[in-house]
Amino acid sequence: MKRLLIAAGGGGDPITASLVHTALHGPDAPALVLTYAWERLVVDPVPGPRRVTDFTGTVRVGPELALVTPTTAPIAPAGSLLPRLSGELGPQLGLLDPYDGVAGLARQIAAAARWCGTDRIELVDVGGDIVARGDEPTLRSPLGDALAVAACAATGIPTTVYVAGPGLDNEVPLPDLLPRLGAPAFALDAGRTRRVSGIFDWHPSEAGALLVAAARGIRGVCGTRDAPRPVLLDESARNVHRLSLRQVLALSPLARRLAGCTGLDEAEAVSRAVCGFSEIERERRRAAHAPTPSAPRTPRDAHAVLARYTAWERAMLDDGLAYVTTRRIVEDLALTAAEAHALLATLRATEQARRVPPLWRLATEPARAA
Repeated sequence: MKRLLIAAGGGGDPITASLVHTALHGPDAPALVLTYAWERLVVDPVPGPRRVTDFTGTVRVGPELALVTPTTAPIAPAGSLLPRLSGELGPQLGLLDPYDGVAGLARQIAAAARWCGTDRIELVDVGGDIVARGDEPTLRSPLGDALAVAACAATGIPTTVYVAGPGLDNEVPLPDLLPRLGAPAFALDAGRTRRVSGIFDWHPSEAGALLVAAARGIRGVCGTRDAPRPVLLDESARNVHRLSLRQVLALSPLARRLAGCTGLDEAEAVSRAVCGFSEIERERRRAAHAPTPSAPRTPRDAHAVLARYTAWERAMLDDGLAYVTTRRIVEDLALTAAEAHALLATLRATEQARRVPPLWRLATEPARAA
């Protein structure tokens, strides 16, 4: 028997699902994590989630279930980090294709349960937007989570929902979120994060990185790239809350309204009615207005990049930040891959121990190039 987990929102949720699985069942328990290939424009320039047909090299283990392996590859122009992630995580990864709506997802989940030989589902979300009402002004990406909730309900298979790192996705304000979640079921600790220790060197999930940082005892205010405000890492940030599927359905109008939905276009229309927006439409607009790729610029030398970083670091400290994510550094400074590699190597070598995996500590003394 394999445990069956569902990464509710795609992106970094498979990493969180793996952490929760390890905490619940141990690192060696066989498991399958179903996840969307919905990795946002920072990874995939094509708006919306990908279908199974957008990949080569998936492993079909049934008409409704395709596995992602390290030899799987997205078909250009699509992009995906799932193949690489499949080689780093303990559980196997399976693709969720939402284009046939809740009905299609329910068939895929039921097929996965049969393949795993299990009669239970564990649905995992990092941050807590899975219990969003839909009217939160900072809500950005509720649709994938709500589709997963509605699909699990449609299967009739008993489902437990786990919300890890409340508020770390910066979508539902923490004072509103915590009463919906109730008391934590358990807390993640550093020992549960060893397997994913190197993933955030290349994976852009900021909520996942913050969860791992909190589990490792990092405390303070952290600046992220994909959030409207800084995140406070305190003791509660490593907590995992357990809810029944019934509780989550009662909290999520979007999930309830999606029941019976037979297509992704229909799901978008429901999201507009409940939340006032479709996140896929937002992605389409962002992709349409993305700057045209320009000719490669001349790389900046290491001293110029470091000087730029030092000025930026001072501004971040003035804003009250103590830590930042790798993504925040790379995107704020518009670094090429080579520039980022050189800068981060310099920061790792500083005496002030700026690297506190998976985050970076802002320091009052400027770093110096080797």
